[in-house]
Amino acid sequence: MSEVLSQHEIDALLSAISSGDMEVEEIRSQEEERRVKVYDFKRALRFSKDQMRNLTRIHEQFARVLTTHFSAQLRTYVQFTVNTVEQLPYDEFIHSIPNMTLINLVNLHPLDGRVIFEVNPNIAYAMLDRLLGGPGEGMNKIENLTEIETRILTQLFKRAFVQYGAAWESIAEIEAEYDDLEINPQFLQLVSPNETVILVSIYVTVGEVSGTLNVCLPFVTLEPIIPKLSSHFWMQQEKRKSADNQESEHMQTQLMGSIVDLKAVLGQTELSFGELLHLEVGDCLSLQTRTSDPVELFVDDRKMFKARPGLNGKHLALQVLQRIEEE
Repeated sequence: MSEVLSQHEIDALLSAISSGDMEVEEIRSQEEERRVKVYDFKRALRFSKDQMRNLTRIHEQFARVLTTHFSAQLRTYVQFTVNTVEQLPYDEFIHSIPNMTLINLVNLHPLDGRVIFEVNPNIAYAMLDRLLGGPGEGMNKIENLTEIETRILTQLFKRAFVQYGAAWESIAEIEAEYDDLEINPQFLQLVSPNETVILVSIYVTVGEVSGTLNVCLPFVTLEPIIPKLSSHFWMQQEKRKSADNQESEHMQTQLMGSIVDLKAVLGQTELSFGELLHLEVGDCLSLQTRTSDPVELFVDDRKMFKARPGLNGKHLALQVLQRIEEE
């Protein structure tokens, strides 16, 4: 949007043109220069500022989940904080991380494609050292990663990153499934080199060791849910939730005033058709229940409770003993 001039600025501009201090052609050339903007086609911006803000909010929530999870796992001070959220080409992301690092691949169902969680080796070894009873010192010996260490780290990250879907629950129902652990990013072709990705850089502190956790989300993976990242969608969701709550409260009020039939069955017995024909006033029928057994209480022909019959003043009454669970 072009800048709106105040009345004072307009008067000053007209005065400069009238006095000859400024030429009309000069103003036109300046206007043309303003219209020209540099655009790098290799860094195509596919996410709006509004969507980037919502992505930041989602990952701030995920960072809080990771802080709680790793604090309980490692029994030491752990802090995850979102540092930056930006969009850039996939090739630029691959060249920005170390040649040897810990790359966790996670599937997001029902979305297509995978997400990368790149963990700085210094942080990973501090976590590993803490799990094995050490003080949590960081080191970088990723080239000599043993099979046992790989297994422990895989299980550690798997338990943490499968919780990623919970951070998206306000946007869509996403289930995170841990796929694999890779070491060399150069052999990982997740998408084409020029494909736009979202890079979320999370600053991690484990005891006195610090480093970064990078989350890489390809545009093609997020494309089906991108419209839901707008503030307009969030407002509609809040209105829908409010309407649903009002409808639920109204339905609950109506149900609370409903009348239902309640009946108690003292017992049952079986008779032949001949015995039924010869029944007379004063005959006694032996039921299949004892006098000490509770009776069954039905609500609209549905067995709901067990109760004990008795008297309440001059009226017959039932004392509810327990609820009958559905089979």
